[in-house]
Amino acid sequence: MTRESEVRPEVSPEAPAAPSSRLRRIPWWLRVIVVFALSRVVTTVIVLLFSRAQGPNPWTGANPPYLSYAAIWDGAWYKIITFYGYPSTLPLTADGHVSESAWAFMPGFPYLVGTLRWATGLRWELVAVVVSLACALGAALVFYKLMEHVLKDRGTALFSVVLFCVAPLSPLFQFAYAESMGLLLLVTALYLVVTRRYLWAFPVVAVMALTRPSGLAFALFLAMHVVYRFVTRDRDPYSVRERVESVLLGLFTAAMGFAWPVIAWIATGSPTAYTDTELAWRSSYIGWGELVPFTAWFQGGTWWLGQPWGVIAVVLLIVGFAAFLFLRPVKRLGPDLRVWLASYAIYLLAVFFPQSSTFRLLMPMFPALGALAVPRSKIYRVGLVVLGIAGQVGWMAIAWGVDGRDWTPP
Repeated sequence: MTRESEVRPEVSPEAPAAPSSRLRRIPWWLRVIVVFALSRVVTTVIVLLFSRAQGPNPWTGANPPYLSYAAIWDGAWYKIITFYGYPSTLPLTADGHVSESAWAFMPGFPYLVGTLRWATGLRWELVAVVVSLACALGAALVFYKLMEHVLKDRGTALFSVVLFCVAPLSPLFQFAYAESMGLLLLVTALYLVVTRRYLWAFPVVAVMALTRPSGLAFALFLAMHVVYRFVTRDRDPYSVRERVESVLLGLFTAAMGFAWPVIAWIATGSPTAYTDTELAWRSSYIGWGELVPFTAWFQGGTWWLGQPWGVIAVVLLIVGFAAFLFLRPVKRLGPDLRVWLASYAIYLLAVFFPQSSTFRLLMPMFPALGALAVPRSKIYRVGLVVLGIAGQVGWMAIAWGVDGRDWTPP
């Protein structure tokens, strides 16, 4: 009797994984690095094209090499600080007003660059650009983790990083400016607060407040954060330990926000040394005056657009930004990041005079890019990337490239 053989299904070779599946297997940090590297290639090409077209200027000759071109404008001030420090006597104009000086620039970035230059013996411009690039990459990596935490979607978090890397002002990520270092410290501090690791934020906030003028804005953010957590403690437990840590962090941040003005006071003997120096930069627009909070934007609006349109434009801008914070994609960012956006906007409204540097001063609001990354349409996302790259060209033309007696500093 013949036994029937068992019918066995034929084993087919394993089907190749889909491209999206293979992409998901790549570590998140490697994906961020690839995005960052590709974006730097694009930006470097843009910068080199502008440097080739650059004529003689106060810092370089015509057609400067990359490193020289990357260290003009405020880069020159940071270099002065690295080599000569800060003046003990405030420079004055011919009519007795406090003039522009190094006191407007905080020491975190130039002292770090100076230390690394001393340790390596490398050219200052090279060290400054490398520090900016390294800090920008670090900021991109932490930004990914922050967006992953609040948006709960890795794809959207990665596209947030794409927008961060191709943003109109992303050329600053590879210039001799303190912005990259400031953004790395800021996004790290935000991530630590959002994840409730308050004690870890103390050293980060300390360095951040001496790198870019962000201490008071972050203190306001922490004050609003504490109030929100206390009000919502029933649905989001707010332990006694967290209350103590978060309040102490807020008080410490406020103290650090005043640290640099106090240091300038002690070094020069003038209690208004820092604010007077900052005000020197707006004197060419509206003349000399004292710092009166919440007036500069209306003064700037009037200077740019005249009355009454300047005031109307500022009011509309405030109302529009408030409405922006309540859009559905922005709500996806969570209460903490929305509070940060509001806090920093209030800080800018209180102390900053709007001019060409406004674009750069808006960089700490980059968490809003997470809201722009929420829609999944490919056409929409490609369009945003194209707009970002076009914005780089526009910003380089408006702010970085020097045209004679240029009045549009970056």
